[in-house]
Amino acid sequence: MRYLPLTAGDRAEMLAAIGVASVDALFDDVPEAARLSGPVDLPRAMGEIEVERLMSRIAARNVAAGSVPFFIGGGVYRHH
Repeated sequence: MRYLPLTAGDRAEMLAAIGVASVDALFDDVPEAARLSGPVDLPRAMGEIEVERLMSRIAARNVAAGSVPFFIGGGVYRHH
């Protein structure tokens, strides 16, 4: 699928449809202190295999319920 960016006309048409003058007007209710003022410090892009390895490392930190004492779900009945 090709990427088809919005034209200025497309953007103006959408803004008119929702009744605002600019994209910035959509954020008028967000306090200035909560808005980003510069670029976001994101990690570098990763390929599929790198992402899979990262997700596997993160998933390996999970603890399975059967591998440790597990007390959730005792119910409300007399179970002791």
